[in-house]
Amino acid sequence: MGWTMTEVSSSDFSVVVYREDDAWETEVLPAASTERLDSFIHALRQQPSIGGTIGLAAVGDDFFVAIRLLGSQVSVFLSDLTAAVDWPLARQVLDYLDIPVPDDEDLDQVLPVGDLSIFADLGVDEMELGALAGDLDLFPDEVLASIARRLGFGPALERALDVAIGP
Repeated sequence: MGWTMTEVSSSDFSVVVYREDDAWETEVLPAASTERLDSFIHALRQQPSIGGTIGLAAVGDDFFVAIRLLGSQVSVFLSDLTAAVDWPLARQVLDYLDIPVPDDEDLDQVLPVGDLSIFADLGVDEMELGALAGDLDLFPDEVLASIARRLGFGPALERALDVAIGP
């Protein structure tokens, strides 16, 4: 399928997070790397890391995607399945997870999908991730910053976002 991300705004970003020499590093990915889920996963695979890599993408004020690669294992989390109605990247995540795109009458609440335990071994369990994803008072970049702080790479993400979307 030839989905592309439309209406890229200043709050859209994607980063790769990895550990190097016992320190978290974060790099901004080109916007094109998240136009397609397979391209996003491919970009994450390009970053060598002993402990795997984490990919985070925020799309506007609507949703975020988290991907974690550990060896050949790919874990994917989407903050809100209802975003798939409007956003190609979210639709691709649902396709990847083999979850149908919701009908319009099912769009009355935020529903996170995918691997809710994606960060459990790093300190953010399923309940906390679900609660953060469902917090309507936070924008996707704010939720990702909160997750990054809990996982220990908040400052590295802040530096990367200063580059991506400005201070």
